[in-house]
Amino acid sequence: MSRRLIDSGSPFEREIAYSRAVVDGEWVFVSGTTGYDYASMTIAPDIAAQCDQAMRNIEHALHQAGASLEDVVKVTYLVPEAAEFPACWPVLRRYFGTIRPAATMMAVGLADPKMRIEIEVMARRHPSAAHR
Repeated sequence: MSRRLIDSGSPFEREIAYSRAVVDGEWVFVSGTTGYDYASMTIAPDIAAQCDQAMRNIEHALHQAGASLEDVVKVTYLVPEAAEFPACWPVLRRYFGTIRPAATMMAVGLADPKMRIEIEVMARRHPSAAHR
């Protein structure tokens, strides 16, 4: 299986020279994804709404890669303010409640002060899903 690049249409990908996701065999690597709505290039002010949009963006990238959230094995959450992260927990339970991937949360600086969270995932497609 060859390497395939997934593009969301975000101008960030073109400007910074990266892909929203890379499919390499059974593995799907989704880049750090923020809460921007790529259709309108707008971002909500609060972390929970950004988390929800980021998860929808990730779901879309996984779908384009022939995978789904059920295939996610590792997730990394990056937030500028660790104290804000608990506001995301209900959103994350909605998306990952039964999947429960391995996870890490780090407090870091993000590229834009409007960004309250960035989420990166790794997924492993099941062999039967390789042709989705």
